[in-house]
Amino acid sequence: MKFVFFSPQFPASSIEFCDRLHKAGATVLGIGDASYSHLAPRLKNVLGEYYRVADMEDADQVLRAMGHFIHRWGRIDRFESLNEHWLEKDAAVRTDFNIPGIRSDFIENLKHKSKMSAFFKKAGVQTIRQHKYSSRAGVEAFVAEVGYPIVIKPDQGSGASNTVKIDGKQGLDAFETAKLPGVSYVAEEFIDGIVLTYDGLVDRDGQVVFAASHRFEQSIMDVVNTNSHLNYYCLPFIDPEVEEAGRAAVKAFGIREKFFHIEFFQTRADKRIVALEINMRPPGAWMTDAINYSYDMDVYREWAQMVVHNTVGGPFTGRYYTGYASRKNHIRYVNDHRAIVAAHGEKIVHFAPIEDVFSRAMGNFAYQFRSEDFEEVRAIVRFIQDSEC
Repeated sequence: MKFVFFSPQFPASSIEFCDRLHKAGATVLGIGDASYSHLAPRLKNVLGEYYRVADMEDADQVLRAMGHFIHRWGRIDRFESLNEHWLEKDAAVRTDFNIPGIRSDFIENLKHKSKMSAFFKKAGVQTIRQHKYSSRAGVEAFVAEVGYPIVIKPDQGSGASNTVKIDGKQGLDAFETAKLPGVSYVAEEFIDGIVLTYDGLVDRDGQVVFAASHRFEQSIMDVVNTNSHLNYYCLPFIDPEVEEAGRAAVKAFGIREKFFHIEFFQTRADKRIVALEINMRPPGAWMTDAINYSYDMDVYREWAQMVVHNTVGGPFTGRYYTGYASRKNHIRYVNDHRAIVAAHGEKIVHFAPIEDVFSRAMGNFAYQFRSEDFEEVRAIVRFIQDSEC
């Protein structure tokens, strides 16, 4: 298999995916905007060739890179970035060069939140009531139906960027003034709940061959808008209702040979499962590593084996709750790094700074830790994030 990895140098987890592809027997070819000399040695060691482009957004430069690879290596079997930002670019290149995978004719269904709901409904999964933000009058009519608060977000995009909670008419007035020109928005009913994810691998035959779940008790929207720190947990089990809804969604979207990341709300009042969105990529924010720590596995390897050979090992059994707790530079914390390591070093499995581009949501520095006791993991989160303000 000849696999072109788009942006193999960023984010850092891309290196792990490239490494496992190489070990699975694939020829890994890279296209990126970093100079070759700046690539990590581990990445250089697994790339059959690297083609630098000055601007990864420039379609002509990417097409020339692909032309070079085809001339030198022959037919390209896969093209992938595993990155939400490049979803449309990935599909365009696959379409232009007849490479298996999601093509341009389907990509709109994955880019726009307003289009995702049709597939969740096809799957029989309850979805958030939603309204395309085309006029103030239309949004007010939507509010009359669902009531305040509502959430307004860009129809296209990932994370919680430019997402706001509107509590009343004054907030809607402020949004009308601040909204970005040329951006399409959707209004959604506000769901009071936690987020449970369904993350995993689906093979070439459309079968879910591995899955895991993360629990977010904080609102990412609030974390971003208040510039606060974040925590979440990888669970050693999947809620049965999340499993049922997730499998139905994977089938409805017709996903093949992909890593997927699906987000559901679990309402606080009555524990209903409500679909939020689907992403055709690995979960972010160190969540792939959290899966490895919770299940004592190498999910990068399993993904690569699935792509190259359509096989996955296992079965894998969850054992640990793996926590993630970030810190922000502007917050004064009670316990410093030395105290954290002294108190919980035997449970900590990883700590490192976060790339600046992700820091607004993910923090400036983060820790991962695991235990078979969920309450112990919660206590470590509190110890790390206990602040003086």
